[in-house]
Amino acid sequence: MSDLWQRLAQKKVLDASLRLEIEDTLGSRGKKALSALDSGKIIKYLDFFVVEGRTSEYVVDEDFCTCGDFMYRGRTCWHLLAVRIAQETGTFRKVDSWYQERWKK
Repeated sequence: MSDLWQRLAQKKVLDASLRLEIEDTLGSRGKKALSALDSGKIIKYLDFFVVEGRTSEYVVDEDFCTCGDFMYRGRTCWHLLAVRIAQETGTFRKVDSWYQERWKK
């Protein structure tokens, strides 16, 4: 799988062959990650990446995600994969504010 990430880092573009490889290699998690990218659900705040999921928003920071799949099962979730792909390709919405500030009142 490291070859996949290396090719993505080199190309910086998510072409058809890389999309197919992501789906083949990462299965349903890869498909969900690509769908999130295609739908514009990856957001980069000044402090964190946030992925809009079906039922909630999930904070992703380096190799950590706040979703149940990651927190309780210790698995690499599709949110982490989506952020990694988004970082390599620049496919994310950028918000010029702190995510943490949204919750202060």
